[in-house]
Amino acid sequence: MTKELDPKELDVTCETEDLGCKTSADFSPLKTIVGQKRALQSLAFGLHIENRGFNIYVAGMPGTGRTTAVMAFLEELAAKQPVPSDWCYVSNFTDQYEPRALEVPAGKGKKLVGDMNRFIEAARTAITRMLESEEYSRKREERGHRFEAQRDELTEQMRQRAQKAGFTLEGTQTGLLMVPVVDGKPVTPDKVEQMPASVRKQIETRREALETDLGTLFRKIRNLERDLRDDLRKIEETAVRFTLDPLIAELQETYGVYSKVVEFVRAVAKDIIENLNEFIGRQQAELSAVLGARAPSPEEFAQRYRVNLLVDNGARKGAPVIIMTNPTYANLFGRVEKEPRFGALVTDFSMIRGGALHEANGGYLVVPTRELLLSPLSYDALKRALKNSQIVIEEPSEALGFFSVKTLRPEPIPLKSKVVTIGDPFLYQQLYQLDPDFRELFKVKADFDTTMPRDKETIRLYGSFICTLNKKEDLLPLTAEAIGEIVDYSSRLADDQTKLSTRFDVIADIIREANFYAKEDRKETIQPKHVKRALEERIYRSNLLEEKIRELIEKGVILIDTEGEAVGQVNGLSVIGLGDFTFGQPSRVTASVGPGRGRIVDIEREARLSGPIHTKGVLILSGYLAGKYSSDKPLSLSARLVFEQSYSGVEGDSASSTELYALLSALSSVPIQQRFAVTGSVNQHGEVQAIGGVNEKIEGFYAVCKAKGFTGNQGVIIPKSNAQNLVLKDEVIAAVRAGKFHIYAVETIDEGIELLTGKPAGQRRPDGSFPPGSINGLVEDRLREMIKAMRKYEASGASPNKG
Repeated sequence: MTKELDPKELDVTCETEDLGCKTSADFSPLKTIVGQKRALQSLAFGLHIENRGFNIYVAGMPGTGRTTAVMAFLEELAAKQPVPSDWCYVSNFTDQYEPRALEVPAGKGKKLVGDMNRFIEAARTAITRMLESEEYSRKREERGHRFEAQRDELTEQMRQRAQKAGFTLEGTQTGLLMVPVVDGKPVTPDKVEQMPASVRKQIETRREALETDLGTLFRKIRNLERDLRDDLRKIEETAVRFTLDPLIAELQETYGVYSKVVEFVRAVAKDIIENLNEFIGRQQAELSAVLGARAPSPEEFAQRYRVNLLVDNGARKGAPVIIMTNPTYANLFGRVEKEPRFGALVTDFSMIRGGALHEANGGYLVVPTRELLLSPLSYDALKRALKNSQIVIEEPSEALGFFSVKTLRPEPIPLKSKVVTIGDPFLYQQLYQLDPDFRELFKVKADFDTTMPRDKETIRLYGSFICTLNKKEDLLPLTAEAIGEIVDYSSRLADDQTKLSTRFDVIADIIREANFYAKEDRKETIQPKHVKRALEERIYRSNLLEEKIRELIEKGVILIDTEGEAVGQVNGLSVIGLGDFTFGQPSRVTASVGPGRGRIVDIEREARLSGPIHTKGVLILSGYLAGKYSSDKPLSLSARLVFEQSYSGVEGDSASSTELYALLSALSSVPIQQRFAVTGSVNQHGEVQAIGGVNEKIEGFYAVCKAKGFTGNQGVIIPKSNAQNLVLKDEVIAAVRAGKFHIYAVETIDEGIELLTGKPAGQRRPDGSFPPGSINGLVEDRLREMIKAMRKYEASGASPNKG
């Protein structure tokens, strides 16, 4: 149910009774750093939990020994853990461009390399010796003699049949030639031509009958030749396999429990048999002549059977702890090297080199956040590796999309490593707010002192912190009311009515600035007005862009309506971050609709101004419309959505409910009241979900309404789940209290559209229909009209609209 929030729900106020003091001088200084105990506890938790996504962000200011502390903690923990496996790459005989990855216990990788090298040499020697053996030669000769006997028998049968038919067989370079015999003597073709026609016809008739008869015998001889080749090949394969079996059995006995190694060994044996000539160097000269270049030597060809040891943990004790201070893409994920051969760059599986993630697999990888973000591709690739739990080695140029050449695509290696990234709280906040993947992959923050619960104990800790700062820097004491302002602002920093921020560097700067203004006023204490002035001045120093945008809106350059009505148009709310300052900006969102194939076109995406999360939010709208209105019929709709006058990237799904409201208005032809601005994401069931930056968004639209003039009915619609995040400026709260501005909290799209249009959304009735005149009913009627229009259009023979 739609709820207008009471002014009391828009902020929290620190009562002086909670402080129990007159000034900050009444508190005792802090003896420990707030939050460090939790940091160690969080670090221990993150390192012990094995579920995916529980990687760790260690937050803290530089110079506090955070890296040293983390490394010491990790090395102590890793020493008690098992040594991870070795990893190798080997040939994939099915597809040479996709080498296979092999996992073996620590120390077995180097042994496997040596065993395969010995196997290759032993196999070549044994096969060569076998092919030169008397027994092998005897078997081939026996099979050859049998073939010759069978062939001679068939040839004799052919001669006898030819003789009976009055012909003799003579061998030529092109095969057997049938020559007629007259009076016991062969007759040349010239003499045959001189014979009477009746005789020639008789000879030709006998020739045709004989050719049919001899054709059968010729086919039998060809079948014998084919059988001979097959038998000789089987004899050779059987002999080679028999020769290799003891060598393979030895390897299987050693590596029998490692199924992929056994599979590889068997594949090697099969490939040797299939490529025996190349393996032993037989017919190498002939091959070189055919290829027009030097054919690979046996040693070069045998390279495909060797093992590339990527990670060797044989000498390691405990799990690895790898710190990568230069986390470039190649240093993290490895690379595929190339070398020039015959004027071209070539590569194979033996040139695959591992990176820090391979070395840290089964243990811990520590990377500095700033360097990770500055290195091209590294951060995104690391996220993909963590999301997919696998390490993929690929060409950086291909990942960037510059160009694509045929190269190796090694089989991904499963990733079982914990990643610990070390950075300052600012980077954490930026990543958390701007990169949804970061939240999913780095679920453990080892410096929880950025926020803490707001209660009497933590409020008094603030007093102790202020007392410590005052004494350390000889600042004026703060009155209880001024401390209250600091505490309330701390909740604003935390974006939560129930939390306090522990970004004590920011708090300390505010106190220092307030101290400056208090001394300027020749006061002996820092009072609430000095704290407020410090906060206002900090905003004033950074909000030039906000004021410029606000000025453009006020002048009508950027079109934002705060009164009136419009179909398919709604005020959306976004947040612009400038690093040291964040502010909310209203944007006009419009929608247009027509008959089509159920596609909603995100113009921001088509113009490549949309991020993946925003695109996802738009795609969810299709799911909502299909589920709500098209369970029994196709969605014959073509829609366009756009942020008007937006010339930079759009990311996040906080505008998805806004876009849906615009779409519903365009479909129902019911205008939306422009006195509202909307924020909130939506799911396919029409539930309005929480978003970030709610305070800045509300204050952004409030400032626009103030500049263009209050009408008394303007306001903002937010998700109900964001109500707890409201810590608004006193000016906004005063306007709400005076009835000039309103803040509504909704849980569903139906609640929001009713508020925006003044018409009931309408619930589906028992007969499956919506009430006539309701928003949902009008939308469903319009969609039915579009279906009819599409059918009529298609029936006319025109090409259907694919948009």
